[in-house]
Amino acid sequence: MQTIINTKVPEFKAQVYHKNEFRTVTNKDIEGKWAVFFFYPADFTFVCPTELVDVAEKYEEFKKMGVEVYSVSTDTHFTHKAWHDTSESIKKINYPMLADPTGALSRAFGVYIEEEGLAYRGTFLVDPDGKIKLAEVQDNGIGRNADELLRKVQAAQFIRNHPNEVCPAKWKPGADTLKPGLDLVGKI
Repeated sequence: MQTIINTKVPEFKAQVYHKNEFRTVTNKDIEGKWAVFFFYPADFTFVCPTELVDVAEKYEEFKKMGVEVYSVSTDTHFTHKAWHDTSESIKKINYPMLADPTGALSRAFGVYIEEEGLAYRGTFLVDPDGKIKLAEVQDNGIGRNADELLRKVQAAQFIRNHPNEVCPAKWKPGADTLKPGLDLVGKI
């Protein structure tokens, strides 16, 4: 397996459902910005709405940090709208819901399940240079935590602004960071 960390986000063009409208989004739309791609298997399922609502409840915090969130499934933008219109939980979503019915974007990020036509739960953070800085993929029965994703985005943004420092485990803004060097070897 090859990693996609620090590779450029693939070129893409997709329909999104967002704020009661359909529109086209491309990789050009994220240039110069932070973006989270939050892949999930399918609309009208079970774990997915719990995760999507969890992210929706943190969406304003992501926006304040200059991060756009895109949920992505292999459903169409029409299905996203129907789910949004019929589910009280999904009505809480204010971020773009990206449609990937051909699986092209899911394949490009390495989360497509060929025999099912669905995506694994994949989370990817793209920096303003278009490079993937975080890549996590898990089995579809395991839900994710928006608080932890928010913390990781904060760490990635800190590191971008402080390239000579690193964030230790459980780091949160305001906590101590580390400056790698010989003086730290064997002392942590």
